[in-house]
Amino acid sequence: MSWLEALTRHGFMALALASLLASGCSIRKLAIKGLADALASAGDVYASDSDPELVEHALPFSLKTIEALLAESPGNGSLLLSACSGFTQYSYAFVLARAERLEFDDYRESERQRDRALALFLRARDYCLRGLETDHPGITERLRLRPEAAAEELAATEVDLVYWTGASWGAAMSAGSHRLDIVADLPAVQALLRRVLALDERYGDGAVQEAMISLESLPEAMGGSPERARSFFVRAVELSGGDSASAYVSLASGVVISEQGRAEFIELLEKALAVDVDKVPERRLANVLAQRRAKLLLERIDEYFIE
Repeated sequence: MSWLEALTRHGFMALALASLLASGCSIRKLAIKGLADALASAGDVYASDSDPELVEHALPFSLKTIEALLAESPGNGSLLLSACSGFTQYSYAFVLARAERLEFDDYRESERQRDRALALFLRARDYCLRGLETDHPGITERLRLRPEAAAEELAATEVDLVYWTGASWGAAMSAGSHRLDIVADLPAVQALLRRVLALDERYGDGAVQEAMISLESLPEAMGGSPERARSFFVRAVELSGGDSASAYVSLASGVVISEQGRAEFIELLEKALAVDVDKVPERRLANVLAQRRAKLLLERIDEYFIE
């Protein structure tokens, strides 16, 4: 699955958007459909980039273009999915990462960035939920009240939307762990990601398993399990062929810190840094970002371990 998929062709989008907003109703609808299809079918332009700063500055334009199109066509499923996945990945890769970098140097700014990340994750989640509501009216409430039964309504044809709903919602929980109203939705997130596993266990070459590592790294009182996290880690590495640096970082920053396994922490992060970012082009940007995080964690190792 491409990283930051369907968020490309900026110059084309700018001209096309200006044209369609000035056109008549019927022409505008056709133009929106064409742009939505283009966004949905765009390739790995950002995913294969090795310059995170370039991507970070380019993405907001794409995201606001998508929102402008959604204002004209609020029920367009392709646009809703693009908005959900785009805001989730932008917030995780750049906003939440910035909060983590500032945590020990500028706590106030770190918290501000974390709050911003939370707002973007919730925006992303709501776009996904709008997409699910199109074919499953009332499913948002059912996911909160009877998550497992609600998730079973979702079909294989909806797997992208199911995954990104779970991913955005789970990311919001990570950024907003201090808010009980968000943490209370953990069963819904778990049910959505388990549904993706049931529909397509190989989805994203380990993407779901990586998300489950983070969920299972939660305290056992919240339903987490170090054993299950490690099991998902093994499978994530298998499915990615060992070419996903983020799998190693996820286990190291979750379970291993909580278990105070300093030696394993170093070993996992060194494996993340050893991943060849050019081997799998569609993972290049994700791996570059994961390796940056691995370096940061190693630099701060004494902050995480007592001995």
